[in-house]
Amino acid sequence: MAKTDRKIIDKVFVLLGVVMAVVLVIIGGLAWKASSFAKSSVETQLKSQQIFFPPKGSAAIAELPANDQKQMNKYAGQQLVNGTQAKVYADNFIAYHLTKVADGQTYAQVSNEALANPTNSQLKAEEQTLFQGETLRGLLLGDGYSYWTFGQIAEWVSITAFVGAVVMAILVLIGVGRLSKAK
Repeated sequence: MAKTDRKIIDKVFVLLGVVMAVVLVIIGGLAWKASSFAKSSVETQLKSQQIFFPPKGSAAIAELPANDQKQMNKYAGQQLVNGTQAKVYADNFIAYHLTKVADGQTYAQVSNEALANPTNSQLKAEEQTLFQGETLRGLLLGDGYSYWTFGQIAEWVSITAFVGAVVMAILVLIGVGRLSKAK
């Protein structure tokens, strides 16, 4: 291959490297912004709810099954402020307590029974408790944990894109060095 052909190929690769580095920086910046938005939105919303984990050694934790106790004790006494905590609170605290209502029946099951027995006040109370508990649990998992997880994924994408941009910048510098030597 002629020296001029090699120079043209090197110039094309340097140009493509610059474009790729710029694109990766833009992707990294957008992903970082998405991550910051998702995580701060979840944190703001959860903080405003003023939900606190029961203190370590409390009766509220002691009554839970061993695995639930272990998960809850990680955050005992803390305010619920992030998606990871929201998942633990929903899955290891609320979910357990909901199994204690109406002999472990779901909201849908109790609601159907309540519709069939409209004068049964116990069914109505259980239906209301299950509705409120499942709603809170769903909000913590859907809005708290899910969006927090999306924010974490966006953060990883951002970091990966920035690392890729650095690698591309190094390759561009190597290419520019080759071009300057080829003169």
